[in-house]
Amino acid sequence: MRQPTIRDVAERAGVSKSLVSLVLRGSDQVRPEKRDAVLRAAQELGYRPNAAARSLSEQRTRTVGVLLNDLRNPWFVDLLDGLNSLLHANGLHMLLADARLNRRTGQDPADPLLDLRVDGLVVVGTLPDPAGLGAVAERIPVVLAGSREPAPPGVDVVAGDDERGARLVTEHLIGLGHRRIAHIAGYGAVGELRRGSFEAAMLRHGLAERAVVEPSDMTEEGGYRTTVRLLSGPERPTAVFAVNDMAAIGVLSAAEELGLRVPRDLSVVGYDNTSIARLRHVWLTTVDNTSHEVGRRAARCLLERFEGPGGAGRIQLATPTLEIRGSTAPAP
Repeated sequence: MRQPTIRDVAERAGVSKSLVSLVLRGSDQVRPEKRDAVLRAAQELGYRPNAAARSLSEQRTRTVGVLLNDLRNPWFVDLLDGLNSLLHANGLHMLLADARLNRRTGQDPADPLLDLRVDGLVVVGTLPDPAGLGAVAERIPVVLAGSREPAPPGVDVVAGDDERGARLVTEHLIGLGHRRIAHIAGYGAVGELRRGSFEAAMLRHGLAERAVVEPSDMTEEGGYRTTVRLLSGPERPTAVFAVNDMAAIGVLSAAEELGLRVPRDLSVVGYDNTSIARLRHVWLTTVDNTSHEVGRRAARCLLERFEGPGGAGRIQLATPTLEIRGSTAPAP
């Protein structure tokens, strides 16, 4: 069956093709009765605009590339929801790509999205070499979301305040009477900021010598292995602050395997307030780094770049909060 064309819509509505084009572009220069006739004709015929043709005429695809550092981590879900809600409200669509998978195949992570001629790029999470985005930013607007790596010129950064978040966790645990506190650290700028803030808070309370920091790969398995080492030593910590919720789940698994009850024997705190942390049987104390708000701000930055390209890159930090649930209690 032949697909209806703009000519069919014009004939059904009794107007010209150019007037149909104006209506479909949302022009306010069309009389209401004519607009209603065109929209009614398009609906009756089942007409759908040719996106490819419109892209050629407007020199835009109305798509935004979203490059995710790792699809396996659930923390980005709320961020994507916030990002997409504002993009969709402005007639834009997201195209997702997995940077980790692209690197495995030897591609530059952003290449598949650039080949599709996206109008802008949002990079979610920490890329190994964000400096490589400088060349991309010379062609289209680029925003880093949820990352604190140094950005190339002209690239905006939107993220949570990692230092504040880690400070909230540490102060909470110290306030509960914990003195032997371990931090399972992460990598990249985000990991360094959270670690540095933890160590600074412990130092302010005269607990620097009781602070333990163990590196991790920010995965559940990494959190598990690190916790087994921590809990098997002579000076077992009474609380563990994990760099993210995924690592914290590994902490919970290790504690259970070693016969420790959370939070009676061991308090555990994560970071990101993912859907996993909110599961009733997990009920993890964690930092809400306002991922949804970070996503909306990233979309706003991109929209502003579309309206006025150029200029120096900006850094916006959203204020995190501590969600106290069932995995922390006074020190034993």
